Amino acid sequence: MADAARLRLFQLVSPALPVGGFSYSEGLEVLVQAGRLGDAAALRGWLEAELRRGAVAIEAAALAPLAAALRHWREAEGGEQAGDLERAAAGRRELVELDGWLLAQREAAELRAQQLQMGQSLLQLLTDLGWPLPGSGMPLAARAGSTRVQALAWPAAFAWAGLCLELASPALEQAYLYGWVANQISAAVRLVPLGPTDGQRLQLALAPLIAERAASLAAADPRDLWSGGVGAGLAQLQHAELYSRLFRS
Repeated sequence: MADAARLRLFQLVSPALPVGGFSYSEGLEVLVQAGRLGDAAALRGWLEAELRRGAVAIEAAALAPLAAALRHWREAEGGEQAGDLERAAAGRRELVELDGWLLAQREAAELRAQQLQMGQSLLQLLTDLGWPLPGSGMPLAARAGSTRVQALAWPAAFAWAGLCLELASPALEQAYLYGWVANQISAAVRLVPLGPTDGQRLQLALAPLIAERAASLAAADPRDLWSGGVGAGLAQLQHAELYSRLFRS
């Protein structure tokens, strides 16, 4: 990877990225309050299971097809050749269908709201940086013609960021998984509580698995995968019922 691309990748996974990821625990808060996650070893086992069999793996596998759909939309949007309008519509349709399918994988309303909020925040940031979605002269809901794009969730927005920043697979999948793990560890540092050194130790320990899963998922079809994150889904559903909460999910 060229130096400039590597630096852009660092920016995408920086905790300074203003998308609000720090305010979500994705069910960790429920597990900690229930006594299920009380130390670094338990957290590591949970994160490893999610990287191998959770919804985050399906989302990472979807980044390449999402980016392909976005690329087709972008390239055909301003074209003057016959068929450009049809190709743009096909790209939008593929994008919307896969984005909606991924969002439907998230059982909890809080998680779906999180995905949409973070996605819209990233899209707004990219617009401010000079990379609006195709058809940026119109509101999001009007850009897709017959296919209404009212919002894009986090994976699709992340794929658009990768396309704008010229990041290729498997670096994009690595960044997605790394950022997810970093946010989960950040939440655990405040919830367990977990010392910051233990948090950094855990991030280092998970690096080989992140690289392994990114390489595998970059070549996978997300629709051929399955999620075994039943426990995560139940924890996320229970978050709204907590008496007191630090996080939004």
